[in-house]
Amino acid sequence: MAIPAIGSYPLPTPDSFPKNKASWTLQPARAALLVHDMQQYFLRFYEPDSALLKTLIGNIAALKRWAARHGVPVFYTAQPHQQPAGDRALLNDMWGPGLPAADAAQQAIVPEIAPSAGDVVLDKWRYSAFQRSDLAERLKAQQRDQLVIVGVYAHIGCMITAVEAFMKDVQPFLVGDAVADFSEAEHRMALQYVATRAGVVLATQDIASTAN
Repeated sequence: MAIPAIGSYPLPTPDSFPKNKASWTLQPARAALLVHDMQQYFLRFYEPDSALLKTLIGNIAALKRWAARHGVPVFYTAQPHQQPAGDRALLNDMWGPGLPAADAAQQAIVPEIAPSAGDVVLDKWRYSAFQRSDLAERLKAQQRDQLVIVGVYAHIGCMITAVEAFMKDVQPFLVGDAVADFSEAEHRMALQYVATRAGVVLATQDIASTAN
């Protein structure tokens, strides 16, 4: 019932990404960056110091630098350590007690990509970052209708957040080599679904190297 131990797997490379159905172009003046669930708790299921983790964190750090250069607002999601049973609700049936049963320090975002001054950390209660948060209102207030999504886990919260963004008329961009999952198969499933049903899949380098 709990999250399984996750073996290292090769991150999909841009030449193997699925073909995007939509032809949207990412524009920094319209975009926000969402760093999804990059907490100590969720990363502890990966092999420590694996190439997968190092690449994931390094790519997200590169996208944070891109956001800082272009004035792109950065949002984080993080599950709180304190989750009353009524708030956690059906998650208990699917995943067990989760983060509340772990040490409180596991709530923290990993230090390599910790929030910077001005970044917003949203409490995370459900798979989608939009559920029980004011993310949609914050995006609208800042006139942002594009959302770059990175983090874990690709086929759960990242994909579902992308789908809900699409249903809110926010263009989601899932960064294929800046998300990670339980397995390569589930990772690729998430990329395939978003690219063909709800968004655009891009590579870190495609975004981080943009000059404007």
